[in-house]
Amino acid sequence: MDDRITMEKIVSLAKRRGFVFPGSEIYGGLANSWDYGPLGAQLKLNIKNLWWKRFVENRDDIVGIDTALIMNPKVWEASGHVATFSDPLVECKKCHSRYRADTLPGFSVVKMTNPKTGGFGWELSSGPDARCPNCGAKGVDSFTEPKAFNMMLKTFIGPAEETANIAYFRPETAQGMFVDYKLVADSMRLTPPFGIAQMGKAFRNEITPGNFIFRTREFEQMEIEYFIPVPKTDEDWQAVFEQWRIAMHEWMHDIGLPANHIHELEVPKDELAHYSKRTIDFEYDFPFGRKELYGLAYRTDFDLTNHSKASGQKLVARDPQTNEEYIPHCIEPTWGVDRTFLAVLCAAYHEDEEKKRVWLSLPPRLAPYKAAIFPLLANKPELIEKAKGIYSALQKDFTVAWDDRGNIGKRYFSQDEIGTPYCITVDFQTLEDNTVTVRDRDSATQERMSVDKLAEFLREKVNG
Repeated sequence: MDDRITMEKIVSLAKRRGFVFPGSEIYGGLANSWDYGPLGAQLKLNIKNLWWKRFVENRDDIVGIDTALIMNPKVWEASGHVATFSDPLVECKKCHSRYRADTLPGFSVVKMTNPKTGGFGWELSSGPDARCPNCGAKGVDSFTEPKAFNMMLKTFIGPAEETANIAYFRPETAQGMFVDYKLVADSMRLTPPFGIAQMGKAFRNEITPGNFIFRTREFEQMEIEYFIPVPKTDEDWQAVFEQWRIAMHEWMHDIGLPANHIHELEVPKDELAHYSKRTIDFEYDFPFGRKELYGLAYRTDFDLTNHSKASGQKLVARDPQTNEEYIPHCIEPTWGVDRTFLAVLCAAYHEDEEKKRVWLSLPPRLAPYKAAIFPLLANKPELIEKAKGIYSALQKDFTVAWDDRGNIGKRYFSQDEIGTPYCITVDFQTLEDNTVTVRDRDSATQERMSVDKLAEFLREKVNG
């Protein structure tokens, strides 16, 4: 990643080149709503396909499912989301701006549990530099007491908006996998250890979303619930936890995230989610600071136990040695698709101010286009015909771009800016010896190559 990168540059490139557009822009937009353009949709799809291939198709112990966005509301009561899925909300008494209290600069928030009711609240304190970001009002007395703001997006099922018809858009993909645990295990004849994977949309009514696509109310997740037998010792679950920790680092390396921008945060016990016995947050150095990218949690048997009690159904496995039933424990690695997309863009961004060149050094397997085909001149039918033939042949196996506008140098720079790893130029020599010029995006070096070897060359680069 270029150290000179700013979010302004990333957002500008994303909009100008068709990666990410502001949502509903012709109507003035909608706060923190974003649409993925043609290149963004392809990059996002490539990320998801690579993840699915790596963690589902290439493994014998993980299967995939696709569950509903809106589930029976009892699911969210059993999971604890209705009662505890909240952030601390405060309001400035002077300008009435509202903020998530634990993100206010200069303030600190302590979560307080009420021993009588079992509920919880927050206590807000401030330092000398604490003030309202909007109007500048100073100190804790300038804000209301923190109150719980539930982040679940509520809707209604059916024509009447009444309490009996309340439902929620899922705030995570995980619960669908827990609810379907027994159906998956029985239909696929699986016994722990095994995993269930899912990719899909989730929705959270965030108090203060922001930083482009990093924190939005609508987002995508890639999650795995990996079920294991009841651990006899801590070392049993810790060994599986460590395997997933390593697997997540390998994933980050393979999608081009530099190791020196990745940090592990062991979440303190008093800050763990209600379901977790241990959580590691993988943080990444974005241009706007170090922020959470992924998570890895040991959820114990919390979810299956709660859903078993609430539903009256036995969500169990059977020990093949003793024939005894038990409720499996679960380790959950979770990835955010949109945050992955943003991290990949930031890591790939480079610029050469002297040459006025910007390029995205995307791994070839992630790049929206694997190659671009150029006829040297657009007004020479023989070059167009030959180039079109190459383009059509490669298009059968790869996503490729066609460009016959402007001079070659500008076409190179245009493809560099969207991360196309190879540009293939058809010139007059091509008509003589069936070779083309292949230019490498990152080094800008060129080599002559037989047309017959292009597909093999790209296949090795993309899959290697």
